[in-house]
Amino acid sequence: METAGIDEAGKGPVIGPMCVAGVVADEEGMRRIKELGLKDSKKLTPKRREFFFERIVDIADRFTVLEVSARQIDELRTIKTMNEIMVICHARVLERLSPDCAFLDAADVNEARFGRNVLAECKKADVRVTARHRADETYPIVAAASIIAKVARDRAIDALRKEVGDIGSGYPSDPKTIRFLREWYREHRSFPEWVRHSWKTAKNVIASATQTRL
Repeated sequence: METAGIDEAGKGPVIGPMCVAGVVADEEGMRRIKELGLKDSKKLTPKRREFFFERIVDIADRFTVLEVSARQIDELRTIKTMNEIMVICHARVLERLSPDCAFLDAADVNEARFGRNVLAECKKADVRVTARHRADETYPIVAAASIIAKVARDRAIDALRKEVGDIGSGYPSDPKTIRFLREWYREHRSFPEWVRHSWKTAKNVIASATQTRL
């Protein structure tokens, strides 16, 4: 029997993509992944994430990463909530992997509802789905997906950093990211497509700049 774990990285940042990853393993692979002693990807250094990434890829039967750009998120948010977007993304990853069963990190206050909605959106209806909050702390296969997703986002942010300079982590809570956005807007009077324009953070930067001009 093949089991999948699905998790995301980058749901909240104002800069860069969101990455939703899925990892599939058979029973032997599940045992080997458990033996890695994986932790939540956010608690690992980038170097440790890369270390585990290589081992997960070596063990897994297959894996996939769905990268959703900032621009795509902005476009989707004109017609859907972020929770609805998460449902669609998890369903697409599930379709790509076609496992027998799957564990999902629930992106809804109601775990069971999130699982039902993903299954309803998924074209592969014969998969058994279990959605849980903080699933990466309970199921090693989800922890593996969390690491794959975080490494994919890390790499995307590193590439962006090389192109435009130090953007910080890309999260609204990062003073370096806010400073970068303010300086960028002051110089260009607009944001590039890799910034999530629909985020309150971006709107606040624009509002603050407008008030300063007045």
